[in-house]
Amino acid sequence: MVAINSSQNNAFENQSNNQKHQSNAESLTGEESSINQYVTFFINDESFAFPMEGVREIVRMPESVQVPLTSSSLIGLANLRGSVLPILDLRRLLQVDEKAISDATRVVVAECHGKGVGLIVDRVSRVISVEKTAIEDSNAIRTSINADMLMGVVKNVEGHALIQLLNAEQIVSHEFSSMNASVQVSENGNQANKTTLQDESDDDDAKQLVSFIVDEQEYAFHIQQVEEIVRLPDDISRVPNTDSHVLGIINLRDSLLPLVNLRTMFHLAEAKLDENHRILVVNINDAKGRKVHSVGIVVDNVKEVIRITADAIDDVPSMLNKNADMSEIVGICRLDDGKRLVSVLSSDMLFDDESLQKAFAETLKDSKNEESDMQAEKFHDDLDDNDETQLVVFQLAGQEFGIVIESVQEITRVPEEMNKVPKTADFIEGMINLRGSVLPVMDMRVRFGIERMNRSERQRILVLDLNGTKTGFITDAVAEVIRLSRDRIEDAPSLSEEQEKMIGKVVNLKEQQRVIQVLDAMQLLDQSELKEIANIA
Repeated sequence: MVAINSSQNNAFENQSNNQKHQSNAESLTGEESSINQYVTFFINDESFAFPMEGVREIVRMPESVQVPLTSSSLIGLANLRGSVLPILDLRRLLQVDEKAISDATRVVVAECHGKGVGLIVDRVSRVISVEKTAIEDSNAIRTSINADMLMGVVKNVEGHALIQLLNAEQIVSHEFSSMNASVQVSENGNQANKTTLQDESDDDDAKQLVSFIVDEQEYAFHIQQVEEIVRLPDDISRVPNTDSHVLGIINLRDSLLPLVNLRTMFHLAEAKLDENHRILVVNINDAKGRKVHSVGIVVDNVKEVIRITADAIDDVPSMLNKNADMSEIVGICRLDDGKRLVSVLSSDMLFDDESLQKAFAETLKDSKNEESDMQAEKFHDDLDDNDETQLVVFQLAGQEFGIVIESVQEITRVPEEMNKVPKTADFIEGMINLRGSVLPVMDMRVRFGIERMNRSERQRILVLDLNGTKTGFITDAVAEVIRLSRDRIEDAPSLSEEQEKMIGKVVNLKEQQRVIQVLDAMQLLDQSELKEIANIA
């Protein structure tokens, strides 16, 4: 079916359906039809067409995410009803002058080597029927398009003086040859070098904190207390007769999670929940350190994962310890030579309040029937650790990228000054002193051929382990750490050789309309670049 909205496009759909029925009826007679059908469209004032059987549908211009290291003809990747669809500019592919997107612009979703590809056209016209004998060899007629991309031309059909019949597969393959073959890029999973964002450093004195903001103040939990960080869902089930700081419950992977608002708990001014808010899922343990349950804490935003030494955390001043309302603060972390103070919280102490425990008990009690129903609908056991992965999600030029957490050593701020070492490669941004070790640093934007940006407070350095060599990559911002089942990670469309190696996977979060491009850390630098880095480090 060819589907477009608007009255004119409905007529187009009806016409295409009628002609398809006619074609099907002819095939049932056992005789091969001598008529071919084509979807016609315009680029400037020139008329083109694709064979009807190769067109899946026609849609309006969707939102898309840009993909680095690919041809300028690729506008980006779009989420089309749960599937990742490359969107290509047909004008650029045909080397025609560019034109602004308009209300008439459409995307023809064509079949190319068994995969869907969206091709942007100026406007769609109609479906036409053409006798095979009326199709002329494209080499015999001079047109503005490379004859290799044409299947032929027809003249004087339904008001069109000349219609050029395009071969979609040939056009796409001409610039995206890697689309011809299926791509399988495995995740970097060298267990011998496995390092996680948990407190497993060789340095026994090293600690890691997950810091976040509440009412412009910075707080943190020890990373062992944080299970994951997730976005705020659209729907929160409110529970009656609970304290004001208990927001309700949500369904997180078939388990019920109570939510509390940290602003309300701390008696701070309320703020409207928006897309910047995050949920920290923390463990609540008993006196013996055994996990009792999990609670979701709503914070204004998550800032970063901080790696520090134990002596950077001071005891809470005795004056504050005497105040029962401050008992959940178990330390004060000093950063940036004491200019930045982070209050370190304990999730166990935070929820060691009788009214909170009672509220959670009532919350889970009221939802007991709902939980039973969810359990009855489960057809298999929960995924084990091998079936799940975590991604550190970061931003570059407004796009979201992810990297498996095993590849990330830590996340740190970009220092005000970065030393440039003479006689080093241009791709090396500089060097920093990271706890006594020299860390080579690159700008991820430069690696992806994106224009540099001015330094900002939101930028962070991802410290990655590349074959045993620590290397820092500057990102625009680190957004979150997400946990998901491995089957949510799928092959990305193969759009260039370099992109295929480096960004061969995507996470398609259909319900959130998000496409996260997943990097293979070991492909960020080639062998010669790794050697250059190793010599410096």
